[in-house]
Amino acid sequence: MKRVLWIALAAVALTASGMALVSVAYVARRIEQQSTRDEARRADVILVLGAAEYNGRPSPVFRARLDHALELYHRGLARLLMTTGGSGGDPVFTEGGVGRSYLIAQGVPSERIVVESEAGSTVESTAMAGEIMHRMGLRSVIVVSDGYHIYRAKRMLNFEGLKVYGSPRKEAPHPPWRERWNYVKQAVGYLLWRTGVAM
Repeated sequence: MKRVLWIALAAVALTASGMALVSVAYVARRIEQQSTRDEARRADVILVLGAAEYNGRPSPVFRARLDHALELYHRGLARLLMTTGGSGGDPVFTEGGVGRSYLIAQGVPSERIVVESEAGSTVESTAMAGEIMHRMGLRSVIVVSDGYHIYRAKRMLNFEGLKVYGSPRKEAPHPPWRERWNYVKQAVGYLLWRTGVAM
């Protein structure tokens, strides 16, 4: 009897792990498809997801996101820009604040920029940005980030009740293994979020 029980438990574990692998592979494929799709069109706001900042200056990745958002703004696709991201341990600067300063330096009027400067993760950024947008009566958003990040961010913003269009920043090609790894990491993060685990 004991042996049968162990065999049954092992079968359940293998089935569950197999289903988990299939789920990750399926979502990773969806992430890959979304990663190169530019859906930018008229919206209420352009949301730039934060990335690292160094002593008040955006990292190259963050700057590329901000530059892409600027291009969309200058095309007249939205009248507002929103930057996100907390301090990440920096005692002086936040990603959201650094993004705002960068955009102002590029000629964007300060009143056209909304800042979320407390979030420490994508889950927090999208939730807080969604709350700000609802308070402001904003219903549609173009989300700007790296390609592999767009799928997860879109789903989280959809969860906040927003109409979302993805627009990945331009970036240099990466080795295929690195791109695949990014898709898998984002797939795992998305599936954990779906089960209530924030990453």
